[in-house]
Amino acid sequence: MVERPDEKPHSGILAWWAGNSIAANLLMIIALIGGIIGYSSIQRDENPAASFAGATVSVAWPGASPQEVEEQIILRIEEAMTAVDGVRRITATAVEGSGFVNIEGNSTVDPAEFLDAVKLQVDSINNFPVEAFQPRVTEWQSRSQIAGIALHGNIDRRELQRIAREIRNEISAAIPEVASVEIQARLPEEVSVEISEENMRRYGITIAELSRAISTSSLNLSAGSVRTDLGDVRVAARQLADTAEEFGNIVVRQTPGGGLIRVRDIATVTDGLEDRPFEATFDGEPMVLITLMSVGNSDVINVSNELSAYMERKQRELPSTVTISEWWDGADQFNSQVTVISSSALLGLVLVLIVLVLFLRPIVAFWVTIGIATAFAGAFMLLPLIGVTLNFLSLFAFLIVIGVIVDDAIIVGENIHNRVERGEEGLTAAVVGVQMVAKPVIFAVITSMMAFAPWMMLSGPEVQFTRQISLVVIAALSFSLIEALLILPAHLAHIKPQEPKGISGKFIRFQSGIADSLVWFARNVYGPFLAVTIRHRYATFAVFIGLFALSIVLMNTGRVPFRFMPEIESDLIQVNIQLAEGTPWQRTDEIRERLEAAQVVVQNAYREEYPGEIDVIRNRSTLATQGQIRAWIGLAPPESRPGRLASADIAQRIREEMGPVPDAEEIRFDATINDVGPAIDFAINHPDLDVLRAAADDLKEALRGFPATYDVVDNLQTSAEELRLTLRPDAQALGLTLVDVTQQLRQAFYGQEVQRLPRGGEDVRVMVRYPRDARENLDAINQVRIRTPDGREIPLAAVAEAEFAPGINRIQRRERQRTVRVSAEVTDPDAARAIRRQITEEFIPDWQERFPGVSVGAIGQAEGEAEFMGEIVTLQFVMIGMMYVLLAVAFRSYAQPLLIMTAIPFAFAGAIFGHLALGVPFALFSMFGVGAAAGIVINDNLVLVDFVNRLRERGVGAFQALVDGGVQRFRPILLTSVTTFIGVLPMMAERSTAAQFLKPMVVSLGFAVVFALFLTLLMVPALYAIGVDIKRTVLSMWTGEKRPGIGSGYAGDTSGTDVDIGHSQQPAE
Repeated sequence: MVERPDEKPHSGILAWWAGNSIAANLLMIIALIGGIIGYSSIQRDENPAASFAGATVSVAWPGASPQEVEEQIILRIEEAMTAVDGVRRITATAVEGSGFVNIEGNSTVDPAEFLDAVKLQVDSINNFPVEAFQPRVTEWQSRSQIAGIALHGNIDRRELQRIAREIRNEISAAIPEVASVEIQARLPEEVSVEISEENMRRYGITIAELSRAISTSSLNLSAGSVRTDLGDVRVAARQLADTAEEFGNIVVRQTPGGGLIRVRDIATVTDGLEDRPFEATFDGEPMVLITLMSVGNSDVINVSNELSAYMERKQRELPSTVTISEWWDGADQFNSQVTVISSSALLGLVLVLIVLVLFLRPIVAFWVTIGIATAFAGAFMLLPLIGVTLNFLSLFAFLIVIGVIVDDAIIVGENIHNRVERGEEGLTAAVVGVQMVAKPVIFAVITSMMAFAPWMMLSGPEVQFTRQISLVVIAALSFSLIEALLILPAHLAHIKPQEPKGISGKFIRFQSGIADSLVWFARNVYGPFLAVTIRHRYATFAVFIGLFALSIVLMNTGRVPFRFMPEIESDLIQVNIQLAEGTPWQRTDEIRERLEAAQVVVQNAYREEYPGEIDVIRNRSTLATQGQIRAWIGLAPPESRPGRLASADIAQRIREEMGPVPDAEEIRFDATINDVGPAIDFAINHPDLDVLRAAADDLKEALRGFPATYDVVDNLQTSAEELRLTLRPDAQALGLTLVDVTQQLRQAFYGQEVQRLPRGGEDVRVMVRYPRDARENLDAINQVRIRTPDGREIPLAAVAEAEFAPGINRIQRRERQRTVRVSAEVTDPDAARAIRRQITEEFIPDWQERFPGVSVGAIGQAEGEAEFMGEIVTLQFVMIGMMYVLLAVAFRSYAQPLLIMTAIPFAFAGAIFGHLALGVPFALFSMFGVGAAAGIVINDNLVLVDFVNRLRERGVGAFQALVDGGVQRFRPILLTSVTTFIGVLPMMAERSTAAQFLKPMVVSLGFAVVFALFLTLLMVPALYAIGVDIKRTVLSMWTGEKRPGIGSGYAGDTSGTDVDIGHSQQPAE
């Protein structure tokens, strides 16, 4: 180890690299080339690729009620899951005829092992009902939609869907990067065999007999093979019907006279689409949607380019009445985000370069800037190897870390530059300059890495996203350390003192004047002022503590609002309108028409408001089914919209134009990529559904009392009245059971599935049932005849009683309890926390007295926020403890690490003041900015404290050492703070909606370093002096000897040119 740079200035690994410019240049070139290769090969995603440990268990039990499914299916699965390790949450849903159980695992669990464990426990259940189908266990996959196209035109829907299947198959073959291609907004094909009750009675036939006749005649069946001298001859029946005519020709029965009764004689056969209410349009024309899905291994740009080329080729092949259009492209969103981040980062880098040129030297500023590029290139070289993709989060991470990278380079570069200006030879200045600051820079980088490490250790699903940021930061910091200690000194070893000659003389004199003015300010203004603050050190410390306390008050009182996860704007508005079960199709279609008309009105209004500009709404897709309307409204990219219109504002205008829908159970207009769910979300638990319903209604009424709430709903879907059957006592004498009666009614009204035909890669169901007019007429039930085992036909009313009763169509469960979710949206996002607090503290206690046994808890955003914050705070405290141990060992002091780490809480305080000043809510990503700022300030504190320790080792008194240290380190500390703030200023000034998501981070980073500038320059010296006071007081009490104070005289800057008195071995008293 180098003990004294003035004795052995050119020894050690740092000296070797500083003196070997060839090695340094080769290392830089390798990093730059590797970065180019890494950037060109890295996968580009709109969102980070993620994998989650989770599984869904689904069990079908035809004819079972939701209560029966809950008791005999779901409860048994939930009980079995108690044996699975790593389960984070269990939710379940019971509906008529089936049940679904979702098992979510912790992020630390291996997804494949978790799935195997779930399957093992499900297979161990041996007491499912006999009539239930085998359970299906499916793994959760994080799929994301990367593109969508619409096939539309005024042609027959069946033909439109046939072309869509053809396109799906061609895209799957042409673009292998796409995980799956799915067809949406379509009606499945179906062969419907409809027989009336009148014909059933006339021919004495039942639906079961007709179904049997079809299934035994329409089949392909192999009968083996016959071995002959000429070879084997296969024997097979190839009579699988595939058309309406073929099904109509099937023989059902032979008459006593030898005649044949065929299907067409007694029933109507239709080969078409499912017979149910349905409407799907794209810009007013019938359409089919085709979506391209990714599971994390698709490059959004490549897919977009290949899809565009395919669509251009395919359009030439299609009929003139059919158009293939892009309705959403993830590449547009990706490019918009990349443009905002990269342009802001580039402008920030230019501003940083200008500042460095003004206050240092152009050559130093140039190599510092090259160092930033080298660190970024090195990070890009690593990213593909550690599973990081290029997305808005990883780009965001580069924006975070730029301040720390500049900080390292400035500290090293400024120290070398300072020594050169004092007359040292270039190589000696480079070696000694880097050796002087190597220890604080190394430990500053390590502590910065440690600050981001907890984000990779979370157990929730958020770690899939926060991990990306941490990995980018750590990779960039690793290369910034290499660049600052090994490459930058070699580049600066050749600089010489400036001589203002020739053409450049004027600029050099101008630049020197600015740089010298900063030095003059440090010595003549800052130095004396620092001396005053050290003399009044306790008052100085109290002022900063007061500011910190004020920042906490601002957060706790809501003056600086907190939003856990800001929403990311999308250029696709997704609409979902859910109506009550049993809502007539006419009403559903009426609301669909209102929604489509509202979009047209809003589009025309924007055209009038912004004449000559591009259309705000690019396309309109709507899908309506019984009781539900969904719509997808494609918008122009945010940066090209007139008036910088936000997607949320466009969505709200369409909603207002559509008008109220009082009979809707849910209306949702989502204009974000990361839909975080309702702002207010409660889960109510109780075993009795009636109590749950009453409690939910009461809670909804309380939420509606707040002016800021709207869309107050629960997930207890209003069920249509159901006709409940009770078997008459004498029905059993006829050999009938309730199962017999309900099965025959199901065959008549729902239908009996006879078989499935393979057609176009899909299954086409063959159904036998009543004609449509009978199935849609309640009076038809009175005409139903129930067939007894001996063949008699008995009116339904003779064997069963029917009465109307409220239906239960769904039972929700959460954490093994029946539950109802009550949610609400708010007009002001900042009001959500206050409303939740008021409901919890003022309403819930009385409410629970009215509904004994009911439990309630905040879920959704509030639950995720509470879980996340509890975990990250714990991890951060553990990491802070590790930082303390590291710094304590490095400085051989118990107290000085605490002094250095004051950067962390005061960076937080500065971030809060910044959010208050700009009116930006504090958010999750603000904490990343605080972490980055803390790393920069820890670096500055380390260098300052290390410098003061060096002076004190020379015998300089504490007071003089503190003032001299502050004056000497004033320029690099000021430059690191100013360059960081200037670097993020373009993003803070960015008005695009895409930038609003990132603003909390850059506001935290920018204002935290500005606030911490005063912390490092004023409070740290004062606190250092307080520490000296405490130590001397303790030693005086321990030894009984009175020790002098730190002094109060300031003789100006006495550090001179020989501040390089060796590496700090141990702080002086």
